[in-house]
Amino acid sequence: MEIVQSHQQAEPGAITAFARFVLFGGGVGIASSFAVAALDTWITWALANAVITVSSTLLATELHSRFTFGAGGRATRSQHAQSAGSAAAAYAATSVAMLVLQLLVAAPGAVLEQVVYLSASALTGVARFAVLRLVVFARNRSQTATTVRTARPVRTTTARAAAPAALAMLLRAA
Repeated sequence: MEIVQSHQQAEPGAITAFARFVLFGGGVGIASSFAVAALDTWITWALANAVITVSSTLLATELHSRFTFGAGGRATRSQHAQSAGSAAAAYAATSVAMLVLQLLVAAPGAVLEQVVYLSASALTGVARFAVLRLVVFARNRSQTATTVRTARPVRTTTARAAAPAALAMLLRAA
């Protein structure tokens, strides 16, 4: 009897995946907000936001591939490209939120800017979770779900013995 094992990582449930998404994505998002504020002193806010969005998207996609969605390895170029689409939407949403803040408040303080930026990031984060789970890493989830780490016996002798018996029955029936 031979034992067949698969070493692929099991797919986490939706709640576990969302908790990991919040932990990794939120951690990167909070660090990004401080990085944007720091870069804003050297370059324009829009450029700082673009630079940080690109770098944080690359980092977050890697973390989500390895830990959040059960892929167990590095993200592929295709997954990075697909993830970039949702990041572009997040960039647009945070930029619009900050522009609206600038229109409504003549001189917003750093705390208000952070609240607006993090709120916009949180809203786009929920949409991003759905896109990543249902689209970007969906193939990995369906493959992993069918090959969860198992150990099951495979009876090779039964299969070998059954074929000649079935052939003999067919010949008798004919």
